[in-house]
Amino acid sequence: MYLLELDDDYRILIDCGSDFESGDRKRTPPENSPFPNALFPFDASIINLVILTHAHIDHSGNIPNLYRDGYEGQVLCTDPTFGLTTILLKDAAMLNQKRLNEINSADSQKKYRKGRKKKELPKDLYLEKQVRDALENFVPLAFNRRFKVADQCFVTFIPAGHLLGAAHILVEVWENGQKKTIGFSGDIGRKGYPLLIDPGTLPSVDYLVCETTYGNRVHEKNVTPEAALADVIQRTCVDIPGRLIIPSFSVGRTQALLYTLNKLYNDHNLPPIKVFADSPLAFESSRVYQRNIRMLNREAREFQEENESLFDFENLIYIEKTEASRTISNHAEPCIIISSSGMIQGGRVEYHVAQNISNPYCTILLIGYCAEGTLGWRLMNGQTTLRIRGKDEQVLANIEKIDVFSGHGDRDDLIEFVQKQSPDHLKRVFLVHGEMPSMLTFKETLESVGYKNIEIPHKGQTFEL
Repeated sequence: MYLLELDDDYRILIDCGSDFESGDRKRTPPENSPFPNALFPFDASIINLVILTHAHIDHSGNIPNLYRDGYEGQVLCTDPTFGLTTILLKDAAMLNQKRLNEINSADSQKKYRKGRKKKELPKDLYLEKQVRDALENFVPLAFNRRFKVADQCFVTFIPAGHLLGAAHILVEVWENGQKKTIGFSGDIGRKGYPLLIDPGTLPSVDYLVCETTYGNRVHEKNVTPEAALADVIQRTCVDIPGRLIIPSFSVGRTQALLYTLNKLYNDHNLPPIKVFADSPLAFESSRVYQRNIRMLNREAREFQEENESLFDFENLIYIEKTEASRTISNHAEPCIIISSSGMIQGGRVEYHVAQNISNPYCTILLIGYCAEGTLGWRLMNGQTTLRIRGKDEQVLANIEKIDVFSGHGDRDDLIEFVQKQSPDHLKRVFLVHGEMPSMLTFKETLESVGYKNIEIPHKGQTFEL
């Protein structure tokens, strides 16, 4: 979440995401903030415009609260971002309602002693009404078209890869007759990623705000998604008649997986193993992808023309109801279960992992980034026992990881993105959206190739451009 304030008292918020950090890193208002007890470190009513880079909840998830707290303007984004954000925010509101019901139920059963305060509700707990209020104000814009948002301010959305509809944001501002340009990377995608077009190039800017998720890591380069996935399936479901569980984010990652599986089945590279897509959210998201075929890469468009569907194949079964979800954890034959969340934090996949973590004929395949402390992170780091759903479980299942399905560009992709900007012209680079070791390493990397004035802002810090 970045607040851009122009000289003519016009304020633009770029992204407004939910905060998944914990402890000391949890978002808190800056010192001396006039809103110490509020969710936002500013008065929501003073914001004139919101620009959304893409749908993922760490970029979009607090937009309903912005309207709840007094924002009355528009949200600009691409059309696919609008579709995917609609699905994600409605799902978040449903989960919040369940959470609220649990809190109220627990509170109603307690007998509070005199003077005891009732449990305070979380500040970020929005419901369906706030989501509806927000979505009514979304305005979809096309890629690569300059859009005037104020008298002296223009905005352009440039494809970023990473997720359907994801964008880099170019902001052009005139102040006192002088033009200033600011580029926001959003999340930078990868070249050749399943379904998605390659990231576009930002024109020359004065200031660059760049993400650093993989600023200190390099992806595997010598294997295709099809080859990597086929190898795992052969070893875990064919050579040994076992069960393959793939924790995967419902929006973006699951579509890449299903598309790759569809290609493998189409080319007869796999035996008829059942694939369970255990996520209603993934089903809805796949429909958004199907509706936006024209915005996918050429290979995906050609595959659609030849096969009539990107994702549907004979052995694919979408699971909707919770009862059916629990049943497939003990499916008798070799099978593949794709379920969210990707980091194994809550969601249906947590149940599947809990049921199979001590099964030596089960393989859990981790296919993307896992934040520190999550179950996925602990499995990636070789923890031999796990506490899941209140029980200590021994890890006897096989744990594997591949990163060909990660939607984030790696260190080399990030360097290439920044190097489109001349070190002599670029006045400042701001590194964001990464763990501190990643940001520090990427800062050193950029300095080694000639970039100067590189900042790693702390939360609440202000810069005058």
